[in-house]
Amino acid sequence: MDLLEFQARDLFESFGVPVLPGLVASTPREAREAYERLGTQVAVVKAQVRVGGRGKAGGVKLARSADEVEQVASEILGLDIKGHVVEQVMLSPGADIAEEYYFSILLDRANGSYLAMCSTEGGMDIEQLAVERPEALVKLPLHPVEGVTAEVAAEIVEKSGFPEGDRAAVGAVLEKLWVAFRNSDATLVEVNPLVKTGSGQVLALDGKVTLDANASFRHPGWDAYEASSGDVDLERQAKELDLNYVKLDGSVGIIGNGAGLVMSTLDVVAGAGKDLPGSPRPANFLDIGGGASSTVMANGLRIIMSDPQVKSVFVNVFGGITACNDVAHGIVTALEVLGDEAKLPIVVRLDGNAVEVGKAILEEANHPLITVESTMDGAASAAAKLASERN
Repeated sequence: MDLLEFQARDLFESFGVPVLPGLVASTPREAREAYERLGTQVAVVKAQVRVGGRGKAGGVKLARSADEVEQVASEILGLDIKGHVVEQVMLSPGADIAEEYYFSILLDRANGSYLAMCSTEGGMDIEQLAVERPEALVKLPLHPVEGVTAEVAAEIVEKSGFPEGDRAAVGAVLEKLWVAFRNSDATLVEVNPLVKTGSGQVLALDGKVTLDANASFRHPGWDAYEASSGDVDLERQAKELDLNYVKLDGSVGIIGNGAGLVMSTLDVVAGAGKDLPGSPRPANFLDIGGGASSTVMANGLRIIMSDPQVKSVFVNVFGGITACNDVAHGIVTALEVLGDEAKLPIVVRLDGNAVEVGKAILEEANHPLITVESTMDGAASAAAKLASERN
């Protein structure tokens, strides 16, 4: 469960992490009132969406008067940022930033441990920093129980190259961020930037938090996060239909059965499209699990085809308990159910249990939108090419 920035700010504050005041508004008028309550001359107005790149998309702006705040809020609210429609903005006072840092704690699934990452070069894309200047990013495995103790915090800030005079203040904040991570059952706590102000105060200026949804039974207050805005509308619809769907920013819709297969499909599609015009990429993650009934397939196709960015669909299914003939029946029936709603080409790759029967069903249906491919690579290439041609 990804939190919106204002939710992460509030969570940090509850654990004693130093943050700036933040007020949320859903209308330009509310933004104006929030500005007046803040009592600051310069305010930062930030779109509240669960996606990066807000600044480049026009979702983060400065304002220096109530009128300007109201105008800026009207420009940001309703903005579509990578498929996320802005329904709320957060207002915070402008900060006197002297230095920008980066810090995060995350679940390192590959090594089965927690990992702390820190850099004195915050504010930029951390993936870019890790590639271009890996020596500037300190990575330190954490003990799963002890986490960031005072000793560990001191090691992190020393290895990161913080000036000796700043180490105590920064280390104290890192310890509090660990407590927030641990006590919130988080899988990610990221602050970028963590800043030092002109007066020497260390603040978490922006926060990203991902909570482990499997721990929700321990946190009844999480219902408030679910009720807040910020989800992609298609994700909301999919959730209501019990579909395991995550929207991405590409143009090839993906349907598969099993998380591992879907993840592999995303990689193969991305590889197939990288050299094509428009560089088509996966538009979503959609795992239909073990069932591929006509209802499930129709719901999945409807969600994917409702995304205006999608230009083609790739259905990649390995028949197991659910045989390929059932999947094929589901696809054909789903297209009948959708009728005129189904307008995009669909590339289907079936393998496994009853694959030949499934292919025969699709061949007999002879639907103009369906193309059947025998291999995963071939199907990915076909779907990427179709998306490229329709861009």
